[in-house]
Amino acid sequence: MIINLTPHTLNVVNMDGSVLVDVPPSGEVARVATSRVQTGEVYGLPLFTTRFGEVTGLPAASEGKLFVVSGLVAAHPDVRDRADVFSPGELVRDEAGKPVGCRGLTRTG
Repeated sequence: MIINLTPHTLNVVNMDGSVLVDVPPSGEVARVATSRVQTGEVYGLPLFTTRFGEVTGLPAASEGKLFVVSGLVAAHPDVRDRADVFSPGELVRDEAGKPVGCRGLTRTG
């Protein structure tokens, strides 16, 4: 079972653009807590550093479940070694440049 923990429908497409599977959002979203701290200024423009915190909204591993999360969540040190967590694969766009799906799923490791 694929659990989509993003706020968007996951459209996985074939190389010819045909849809292999549509996975609607589960209603839960996995996120990484972030904070921004101003660290300086250049030419009157504020400079910030983003600090990443804990992951929320990601359930514990469960037999037979595969979780799809954002690339940021998948790359988090607490998550990237989990074999059940993936992010959308290579983005596929239509002729106008609008995202229409992804090619497969990606695991960060």
